[in-house]
Amino acid sequence: MKEIKGAFPVLVTPMHEDETVNFNGLAENIEKFIQEGVAGLCINGSTGEFVSLTKEERFQAVETAVAQVKGRVPLIVGTAAETTADAIEYTRQAEKTGADAALLINSYYAHPTEEEIYAHFKAVAESVKIPVMIYNNPFTSGVDISTETLLKVGRDVPNITHIKESSGDIRKARDIARRGEGDIQVFCGSEELVLESFFVGATGWISVAGNIAPRLVTDIYESYQAGDLDQAWKLYDRLLPLCEFLEGSGKYVQIAKRSMELKGWAGGPCRKPRMPLTAEEDARLKELMASLETVKQS
Repeated sequence: MKEIKGAFPVLVTPMHEDETVNFNGLAENIEKFIQEGVAGLCINGSTGEFVSLTKEERFQAVETAVAQVKGRVPLIVGTAAETTADAIEYTRQAEKTGADAALLINSYYAHPTEEEIYAHFKAVAESVKIPVMIYNNPFTSGVDISTETLLKVGRDVPNITHIKESSGDIRKARDIARRGEGDIQVFCGSEELVLESFFVGATGWISVAGNIAPRLVTDIYESYQAGDLDQAWKLYDRLLPLCEFLEGSGKYVQIAKRSMELKGWAGGPCRKPRMPLTAEEDARLKELMASLETVKQS
């Protein structure tokens, strides 16, 4: 079993201009990320537009990613679905195909109760043997899962090993990391709270910014782990304006996809109803990417 630790870019799903999935582009991007030295990769997450993909497309994305990664880095697959039965199907397919772990959010339309969330996570995780990273993101799912529920399911279900904490409440990340030690590890899911999350015990980061600057997000984590806090802060300060743009724009998927195109990687449009960046947003992204490149060269 591979260690799930470090900065994991959560990848876009590249598309052609007609909004069909560019699976060759996905494979090419994966290879480039691996060459950049990332700790691991995550696909079929929110940044990958999982809710806009068909079941067959999601399955094929997993097959493409596993075949391209070839076991060189850990691969986490988003297996979220509105119903428990569908989430089990996605998670079993990920395991059967060769993924190293699954990323699972609660039902995102039903606004389930704490009891229902616990039962959902438990049923899905117990249907497989691979590690499961559960996901708390009230901004997309409409529910801020309680610390007690997260700790309980991490304690009760052996292969629920991680939580991606995206509530923006650093106290929750702290409490889960400290009180859940030995049962569940915290991954940062808030682009603006990366170092802060590491300081309170997070062991990794599912990173949207990692699409744009994979080497930089890796360096931030590695500098922190090495105890070079001055360097970690220096790198984080460099990345933070981009993180703030991603979190504040409401268009993190479009930003990530456009950034891939600007780098010469596979990106393409988002599926409607997502609209492309405005001219002003595009100019801001170019400015931020140019500033990262300028600092890197200096």
